[in-house]
Formats: sequence, structure tokens, C-alpha cells
Amino acid sequence: MPELKNILNKERLKEPEFFLKWLCIGVIMGGIIGLVGAFFHFCSAEAEAFREDNTWLIYLLPVAGAAIAYFYDAMKYSHDKGTNLVLLAVRDNKIMGIHHALCIFVATVLTHLCGGSSGREGASLQIGAALGSFSGRKLKFGEDDKRIMTMCGMSAMFAAVFGTPVTAAIFAMEVVSVGIFYYSAIIPCVTSALTASYISSLFGNTHLQVSVNVPKADLILYLKIALIGAICAGISVLFCYVIGKTHKLFKKIKNHALRAAAGGAIVVLLTLIVGDYTYNGTGGDMIVSAFTKSPFFAAFLIKMVFTAITLGSGFKGGEIFPVFFIGSSFGSVFAPLLGLDCSVGAAVGMTAIFCGVTNCPIASMLLSIELFGGEGIGMYALVCAVSYMLSGYGGLYSEQKILYSKKRMKFINKKIGN
Repeated sequence: MPELKNILNKERLKEPEFFLKWLCIGVIMGGIIGLVGAFFHFCSAEAEAFREDNTWLIYLLPVAGAAIAYFYDAMKYSHDKGTNLVLLAVRDNKIMGIHHALCIFVATVLTHLCGGSSGREGASLQIGAALGSFSGRKLKFGEDDKRIMTMCGMSAMFAAVFGTPVTAAIFAMEVVSVGIFYYSAIIPCVTSALTASYISSLFGNTHLQVSVNVPKADLILYLKIALIGAICAGISVLFCYVIGKTHKLFKKIKNHALRAAAGGAIVVLLTLIVGDYTYNGTGGDMIVSAFTKSPFFAAFLIKMVFTAITLGSGFKGGEIFPVFFIGSSFGSVFAPLLGLDCSVGAAVGMTAIFCGVTNCPIASMLLSIELFGGEGIGMYALVCAVSYMLSGYGGLYSEQKILYSKKRMKFINKKIGN
């Protein structure tokens, strides 16, 4: 009976064992990293709130930059690759030490305390990946399983900090090599993300609370959404270019502490010129307000400059929250010109630019559903498709690979920036 023999082969008999193994690991990792994520979110949010109540702290930004540089030098991470190291840890099994998690945790909180323009999500990916990589080595897992552990940690920490577990799980599997999913990691990524998000929510951490006035779907609406998506693709390219160019310019200053101090001084000067603190920190309040009221028309460009200088000079955090600021503020201003509600523009702008800079259309669609609900899924799917297609082969992460062409059914194995 060959059919019965096939059903009872050794590999099939091992499937329940593999399933239970990764299910348990996902829940345990999610529980542990959920606590770490809740603490990181608390520290970062409290640091930002304290700075908002004590605005004089902005003048310490150059000192904070120098302190971060000295700290990284002391920890032997002066040539840190940031989120790019996370991608290498998954694809090439590069080692991420537990010290990496400590460094990015402290540096991000210090950046937010003194008013640097950065987010939390990039830092959360690095912390989660470092904890996952460390756990895989301590458990003496094989090479493939250690890579899965890294993705498991990424998913858990992203979900704990941002409160979108489905997006977190899919993003970890999609972002490393665009065009393929690491399906072998789906159980640990999903279970760790769901567990971490739940644990973090017990401490009051949730995703952005906004509402979108979704209009009735018709051809005219979709044409307008496609236009917004096309423009956002251009803004995505511009943002990645500005980030990369600024980083190269600051690298001409060889002394790391001096480089960060100079960047901090420029941000302080720009803050004084602007006249308020809208563009310092994560900008979460501006993101939420963009759904009810259109901001200053050039707000997205100003935030772009603040973020590029902050991260380019050596401060830490991440680009994703600034991307949300840029997308929501642009969309909120532009959508009313097309006769759309500002909340629609903010939602599709956020989604489109996130997709354009990360090259992750599936994760971007899921993000829109988790943040804004499923009523406008047609708009979000369309804007992701347009932004992904038109944003080219650039992106935030230079170690990211795009395996298949965006224009034709062709394997290209193209590294971002090459």
C-alpha cells in the first residue's frame, strides 16, 4: 500500500513535533520579548513626554549625540550597521550579540529624551532580532533554526512596540528578501507576535488610535488614490535618497562623537528656526492630528530633513515613525485638493510611503487594515501596488534584496542601492 507508506513516512511523522516545538518557542519568546517591548515603549514614551515638559533638554542634543558615540565605541559597536545587520542575521546568519540590544535600547531612549527626530520601530527590530539570535545560539540550534529565531524575535518586538501583530509577523518574513516569504518561520513569527502584542497591551501599549472617513468606492476615487500613490512613490524615493546622502556627508567627519554632536547642533538650530518642537521626537501627535486637520503644507519635507540629520549623524531609533509622519502629513494636505477627506489622505499616504521605503506591499496592506480597519481595503491595496511599482529598486535598507523584478516575471536578485 504505497499511499499508506507515503502518509506514514518519517518526515510526515515529524511534522507534529516541529509544529509543537515552534508553537511553544513562539509563545515563550513572545512572552519574554513582550515584556521587553513594553518596557522599551514605556521608557521611550516617558523620555519623550519628559522632554516635552522640559523643552530645555533639546539643547543637550549635541551632548547626547557624543555620549551615544562614546557608548557605542566602548561597546565595540562603532561600525554598527543598524537594521541592515538584522537582514544579514536572517539571510546570512550573521551574529547579533545581546550587547547590541542594550546599545540600541539606551541610544534610542537618549535620542528621544533630547529631541532627536527618529522612531521606535527600527530599534525594536534590532532589539528583537538580537534577543532571538542570542536565544538561538544559547539553545544550540542549527543554522536554519537560528535564522528562524531571529525572525521570531523581530516579529515579537515589532508587535509589542507597535501593536500590529499580523503586520509584524509578515514584515519579518517579507522584508529580508523581497519576492519570497520565509514560510518556515510562519508559526513562530505569528505566535510570538500575537503573544508579545497581548503582553504589551496589558501595560497599556496599543497602536495608533485614528479613524478614517472612507468614501464610497468608484472609479473616480480609485483614480485619485492611484495619483496619491504615484506621488508618494516619488516621496519615498526622495526620502531614501536624502537619508543616504546625509549619512554619506556626515561620514566625512571621522570622529564619531564630533559627528553626532554636529548633527545634534544642526537639529537644535533648525528647531529654533522653525519655532516649535513639532518635528522633534517621533511626531506621534502630528500623525494623529493629520487625520482630523491638515498640517502646514511643507511639514513632510521639514520632518524629512530633521530625520535625515538625526539618523545620518549617528543618533538611533528608526525611520518608520518619521515615515508615518511624512506620509500622513503629505496625504492630509494633498487629499483635500482632490476633494477627499484629510483622513483618507493621511491613511493612504502613510500606507504608500511605508510600502515605498520598505518594499513590502503585503505587510503594508496588512498594516493599513490593522490600523484603519478593513472598510477601505480597496484603497490601501491600490496605493500599495502603485507605490511599490513606481518606487524603483531603492529603499531604506541597503542589505535588502529584491529577488524578482517589479516590472516583469524575471529573477534579478538585486541588492538595494546597487
